[in-house]
Amino acid sequence: MTTPYDQLDAWIDAHFDAEVGFLQEMVRVPTDTPPGNNAPHAERTAALLAEFGFNAEKHAVPAEEVKAGGLESITNLIVRRRYGDGGRTVALNAHGDVVPPGEGWTHDPYGGEIEDGKLYGRAAAVSKSDFATFTFAVRALEALQAPLKGGVELHFTYDEEFGGELGPGWLLKNGLTQPDLALAAGFSYQVVTAHNGCLQMEVTVHGKMAHAAIPDTGVDALQGAVVILNALYEQNRLYKQVSSQVPGIKHPYLNVGRIEGGTNTNVVPGKVVLKLDRRMIPEEDPVQVEADIRRVIETAAKGFPGISVDIRRMLLARSLQPLPGNAPLVQALQRHGSAVFGEEIPTSGTPLYTDVRLYCEHGIPAVIYGAGPRTVLESHAKRNDERLELEDLRRATKVVARSLYDLLA
Repeated sequence: MTTPYDQLDAWIDAHFDAEVGFLQEMVRVPTDTPPGNNAPHAERTAALLAEFGFNAEKHAVPAEEVKAGGLESITNLIVRRRYGDGGRTVALNAHGDVVPPGEGWTHDPYGGEIEDGKLYGRAAAVSKSDFATFTFAVRALEALQAPLKGGVELHFTYDEEFGGELGPGWLLKNGLTQPDLALAAGFSYQVVTAHNGCLQMEVTVHGKMAHAAIPDTGVDALQGAVVILNALYEQNRLYKQVSSQVPGIKHPYLNVGRIEGGTNTNVVPGKVVLKLDRRMIPEEDPVQVEADIRRVIETAAKGFPGISVDIRRMLLARSLQPLPGNAPLVQALQRHGSAVFGEEIPTSGTPLYTDVRLYCEHGIPAVIYGAGPRTVLESHAKRNDERLELEDLRRATKVVARSLYDLLA
């Protein structure tokens, strides 16, 4: 006897070439962030969704907010599909913004080229793949024509790389959505229920410029910055002694990712700017973490006479903490993931941080699952030749469609 799950799977198989073509179109519209000119991708996505009978509401973030956030344009999309009275509303969120491609590609980063069963392109795995996963899972669900309660919303947003406050955060803050559950873009072999938080800070070290021939008349901001860097790296060594109890997450860590300063080789540097990224495990208190970082920097600066420091918080992304109400979604994804992939699909944490945390901060139980490999490293996300196994796309779409059916039937 044919089950609803069999029918969903069959529809997805029959329309898989169209799903792959949809993903190729997603990849072919660049969304490099920075600079963050993402509205054109939203327009293209909305046009393609309209071909499926899906009306995408276009929610343009005001230009002044976008500029203040360091981007050029953002239009977030919401597609609302309502099926019956009562029941849950499940939001499916994927982000379209992505880091620039960088160097070393052997495939066109915007080509959507397919080779050996893999689709290549920037954001092919993270997370334009799940524009396709979620769209075609909903299409399969509706093709079933089964009686359903509740509804589904597609949230396609464009600010994850800069923290998400102008993506899901903006939609939620402005009361444009309030789903009961949320599923955000992820990979196929685990259901992620927790992730690290992230604190990003800009540290400006002020000294006094001088001619390099008479350096004693100045104060070398770069030497002062080295003292601060050594203090921060010593903290990084200590962080390794702290362990998280969340599977998939190890310990806190700190990275100084950018250094700028000086005016010329023959000038004592008068100003140096450091930008750091501090990953916080779920057990840590972000307020205490920031206070500790500031203390380390200020104490180190006092050890180098003549310099002063300005410390500015750039981003505070809290960790994702599991909410009790996520059980129906987690259980459905695990059950159908096991059936479709033929292996156990565990729950885990991830050392990444994402904008799905914003749903949980608004009291909406949320987890991460979608099309992708076992690890970020395998996907080449944020590296050259990012790729997606097309069979992972096919199977993840089936898992999501089946799970939606369980939650809404």
